[in-house]
Amino acid sequence: MKHSTTQQTRRGHRGPARQLGRTIAFVLPVVLVLSGTLAVTRVNWSGSPSDSVLAATDVSSAGNVKNAAPRAPQDVLRDRLMTELQEKDPGTALTHLQQAVDDRPSLAQHCASIARALGRAAVRVYGPTRAQSYARPVCDTAFASGVAAAHG
Repeated sequence: MKHSTTQQTRRGHRGPARQLGRTIAFVLPVVLVLSGTLAVTRVNWSGSPSDSVLAATDVSSAGNVKNAAPRAPQDVLRDRLMTELQEKDPGTALTHLQQAVDDRPSLAQHCASIARALGRAAVRVYGPTRAQSYARPVCDTAFASGVAAAHG
């Protein structure tokens, strides 16, 4: 026989503090990962203070962009090669990509992503079969993987 007057709690229900603790334990790691990811994307990893990742631009009433951050060399190269791919052919663009990487070794780390982008664009312009015929070992097989990704 029990002589205690305190109410016994069920094993599965231990009060609002436990539920709050479980919620925080679940939500906190998610918030920390997301905030860390966002922080890393905003860090200027180039090392030069003149390159601002979040540069503000002034657009005048005439539509001219003033004080725009200079574009990264790999972005300029990618755009130039995309235009060349459309005006000439993917083979010429790949040749010029290889020459650009040979001339500026700092572009080598971006070579594969540029070649994949060229492969995807080649499929849109020429179709998968013809685009694959231009594949060559520039930046390993990144162009071919871009063709395969766009086709698949």
